[in-house]
Amino acid sequence: MPEYIGPEAILEKKKKYIMPCLAHFYKEPRQMVRGEMQYLYDSEGRKYLDCFAGVSVMNCGHCNPEITKKVCEQVTNLQHVCNIYLTENFVNLAERLAEVTPGDLQKTFFCSTGSEANEGAALLASIYTGSSEFIALRNGLHGRTKLGMSLTGIQMWRTDPNPVGGINFAPNPYCYRCPLGKKHPECGLACADMVEDLIKTATSGHPAALIAEPIQGNAGIVTPPKGYFKRVKEILEKYNVLLIIDEVQTGFARSGRMFAIENFDVVPDIMSVAKALGNGAPISAFISTAKIADTYTKPGASTLGGNPVSSTAGLAVLDYIEKHDLMGNAQKRGQQLRNGLLELQKKYPVIGDVRGLGLMVGAEFIHPEDKSPNPDLLDKVLETMKDDGFIIGKNGVARNVMAFQPPLVITEQNINDVLNALDLVLEKTK
Repeated sequence: MPEYIGPEAILEKKKKYIMPCLAHFYKEPRQMVRGEMQYLYDSEGRKYLDCFAGVSVMNCGHCNPEITKKVCEQVTNLQHVCNIYLTENFVNLAERLAEVTPGDLQKTFFCSTGSEANEGAALLASIYTGSSEFIALRNGLHGRTKLGMSLTGIQMWRTDPNPVGGINFAPNPYCYRCPLGKKHPECGLACADMVEDLIKTATSGHPAALIAEPIQGNAGIVTPPKGYFKRVKEILEKYNVLLIIDEVQTGFARSGRMFAIENFDVVPDIMSVAKALGNGAPISAFISTAKIADTYTKPGASTLGGNPVSSTAGLAVLDYIEKHDLMGNAQKRGQQLRNGLLELQKKYPVIGDVRGLGLMVGAEFIHPEDKSPNPDLLDKVLETMKDDGFIIGKNGVARNVMAFQPPLVITEQNINDVLNALDLVLEKTK
């Protein structure tokens, strides 16, 4: 086994050389040194089932041999010349994205991170509409850039002391903790109707766009009711406001569809993607219709955007998703996971809610007596699960939602294993 410096030495160097804004999971973190499809291995040789996929990145699995082979071949031929010169991979990837994205989304701008993609999507909306006003959803997360952070509706991620103005926040469709104090379906999608109220009372009447995640990841896998986005899109079209859908966490088969917005039968005007498109390679993009995209004519470039290596990874990812039916596996294993968590909920009332689509599933931990968030219990459970060989994420505004976003190659036996382990841990901690 190679020599590794180990977790304690990494923490020492991190404290000395890394800005303190970057935190880490676990009281006793491990040094991860190797990945193999749905598994991770630490510096001491311990094996883990990865149920978080690097935050919805490794949809096709760690070090996927089919993807890695193509990336390595590209690295030995051409790594970078910048897209001011002609290369083939990025136009081929743009063509493939036009084929797999919903509706008439056609033209792509490549960059490197989800934050960049969302910033670019907002810029395109402003160019097309001539407006700099935006509507976002409470508890949404859209990046760490100036505008992306300002569009974010979670206070802990709004670290900029002077956020951009001209942004208004609509209530998010969080049915378990409805911000309007209502119940679905009796509510009549009142949270969606609030978008129209905002347009009429808090904006000039002509905002550029509404930006939203189809499933709010960092908010706690908040999954809208079926008709939510249709109602929102009707309102936006009435006022000529664009819809930007942020698929950074939800894209590329995670929800059981290629893109999560397809579960809601709505086509966005602009869509941002990142994370799983590269399966570990840094690549992102925003995509729009030709009518909107063709208004972006002043010079614009991203030095590393769409470089030959990342574009090769993106093409290989799309091939792998189709060849191995990862959408079908996400549907089947996601249903198995949700069913299992609902059974655990019957035994352990600390699980207040189970929600999600495909293999993007959240289990919200609560104090049963008053439904208040219970992040402390979740932390204990996640620490024990880690020690038992399972890496599971957490999110939610109160950091009390257990987040399952595993590689989409996960098996039926893997799901049974994590559910059984969770059952044992909850039995000990109840």
